[in-house]
Amino acid sequence: MKKVFSIAMAAILLLSLNVLAQKPAEDKSKRPSPPAMATATVNGAVITINYSTPSVKGRTIGKDLEPKDGQVWRTGANEATTFEISKDVMINGSKLPAGKYSLFTLFTGDKSTLIFNKTWDQWGAYDYKDAADALRVQVPVEKAAPMAEKMNFSITNSGKVTLNWGTLAVSFNVTTS
Repeated sequence: MKKVFSIAMAAILLLSLNVLAQKPAEDKSKRPSPPAMATATVNGAVITINYSTPSVKGRTIGKDLEPKDGQVWRTGANEATTFEISKDVMINGSKLPAGKYSLFTLFTGDKSTLIFNKTWDQWGAYDYKDAADALRVQVPVEKAAPMAEKMNFSITNSGKVTLNWGTLAVSFNVTTS
């Protein structure tokens, strides 16, 4: 009887330690830059962008706040922004296979390079490696109207994807073959 009692107590102790060791899931909606998602279906291809939405809050983009000229940016806040497509597409005429990618941006003056990187599960741009780039596409930087206090993405049904952030606007086209 003592042996059964000892085994039962050991099992209870192990179960309670396991419960204590598990952390509750973080409520990302409470972050200063909460998560957001843009999604659309373009000619049968589902496009989903998951990102975090930083706010300008009176700061100057490029000086007090990313993106900074010549530096790879995670295109958002917190975890790297992800760009997922359900089938092969063309991004401004260049092929991108179906899959999930991190989306980085490199601003240089009035141009921006969109970087679709195969390592999608990473924090920010700290572990970014250009060797894992699947595609790079250069696009013009335009003036956003109106100014976007919170960074956001939009996707039209025709496949035009636009990033608005402060006074910056960057667009690219997603088409299917």
